[in-house]
Amino acid sequence: MHQKPPVPADEFDRVITLSDLDLDYSNLNESFKDLVKLAARVSGTNISLVNLIDSYTQWTISNFGLPLEQMPREDSVCQYTIMEEEQFEVKDLKLDQRFKDKPYVADGPKLGYYFGIPLKTKTGQNLGALCVMDQQEKELSPEKVELLRIIADEIVNRLMILQVVNSLSHDLHEAREVKKRVAHDIRGPIGGIIGLADLLIRKGEKNNIEEVLEFIRMIHKSGTSLLELADEILNTELKTSKKEEPQLREYELNLQLFKEKLEKLYQPQAQNKEISFTVNIDPPESVAPFPKNKLLQITGNLISNAIKFTPAHGQVSVDLDLIEEEDTRILHIQVNDSGIGLEKKQMDTILGGQSSASTDGTGGEHGFGFGLPLVKYLVESLEGTLDAHSVVNKGTTFDIWMPIQSNR
Repeated sequence: MHQKPPVPADEFDRVITLSDLDLDYSNLNESFKDLVKLAARVSGTNISLVNLIDSYTQWTISNFGLPLEQMPREDSVCQYTIMEEEQFEVKDLKLDQRFKDKPYVADGPKLGYYFGIPLKTKTGQNLGALCVMDQQEKELSPEKVELLRIIADEIVNRLMILQVVNSLSHDLHEAREVKKRVAHDIRGPIGGIIGLADLLIRKGEKNNIEEVLEFIRMIHKSGTSLLELADEILNTELKTSKKEEPQLREYELNLQLFKEKLEKLYQPQAQNKEISFTVNIDPPESVAPFPKNKLLQITGNLISNAIKFTPAHGQVSVDLDLIEEEDTRILHIQVNDSGIGLEKKQMDTILGGQSSASTDGTGGEHGFGFGLPLVKYLVESLEGTLDAHSVVNKGTTFDIWMPIQSNR
C-alpha cells in the first residue's frame, strides 16, 4: 500500500507563488551552480541539489555530484522538506520505509544520507529545498547547518532577483512600445494639421489674407517637421525588424522554442512511463515572438496531468497554434491524451475552479489535487479561456485560448 504523500496546508498559495516567478526550469543552472557546489563543500557530502517542487514534479534547477534534472514529486525526499519550518534530515534512507525502495536508494547511486532546508520566501511559502546527500551517514554541526541555511536564503534571493530582472526587462520593452505608440498617435493629428494648412493656403491665396497665410505657412512648416520626427522614431524602432528576423528576449518565446522547451522538460516523464509524447506547431516556420507569461507553467501542468492519467503505451500530444487576426494574436494550446478520462461531474468541478480531489494516476502516481485548478487560475488571470472535454476510458482534451499582446 502506497503511503499518502504530504501536502502543505498552503499548497495552492505555494504553487501560485512558484508560478508567479515564471521560471524556465531548463535554463537556471548557471545562476546557482556556485551555491550548490558550496553547499556540498560545507556539508562534506558528495551531492548537493537545488530543487523546486510544483504540482506534479520536482525540478532540479542546479546540481552537483548527481546529474539529475527532474523526478515525480511523490518519489522525492524534498517533498517532506517543504513541510518543515527549518530542516529535514534522514540519517539512513535505506532504513526509512518511505524511501528504502526508491531507485536512488535501492539502485545506483545508493544514497543513504539526506539533509534538506526549505527554500522559504519572505511571505512564508516553501518553493522547494536545498538538499545535500551522500552514500555515507554524515554529522552536520550547528555551524554547518547555519551555513547551509545562509546558502538557502541566497538561493531564494537570487530567484527573486531573476524575477525582478525579467520584470524590468519587460518594463523597458514596454517603455519602447509606448514611444512607438506615441509616434503612431501623433502622425494622424499632424497629418490633419498639414491637410488643413494646405486647404487654408489655397483659400487664403484667393482671398489675399496675407497675415493668415503667413501663420498657416508656419503651422505647415512646424507640422511637417513633427511628421518627419515621427517617421524618424518609427524607422529607428522598426529598422532591425524589417531587415532581420525578430530576436527573442529573455522573457519571450516563439512556437519553435516553446516546442523545444516542452519536449526537453516533459519527454523524460513520458518515456519513463512508456508514453508517446509529441508537440506540434502551426505555422511550423513561425518565428513571431510572444511573452512567456507563465505559458511553461500552464502547459506543463496540463502535460504532467495527461501523463499521470494515461496508461503505458498511450499517447499525449500538444498542439500549439498562433492565430493571426486583424488586430490581435491568439495562442491556442491543445493537450490531448488517451488516458482514463474524467466523468462530467469531475470535469465540471475543475472548470468551475474548485480544487479537484486527489486521485492516483494509472502508474500508481499520487495525486495532489491542485494542478488543474492552478491552470484555470493562471489562464483566467491572463484573460485567457480554458475548456475541456473528456470521455471515460477514451481520453481528455484541454483547450486554452490565450490573447497575445503585441510585442514588437
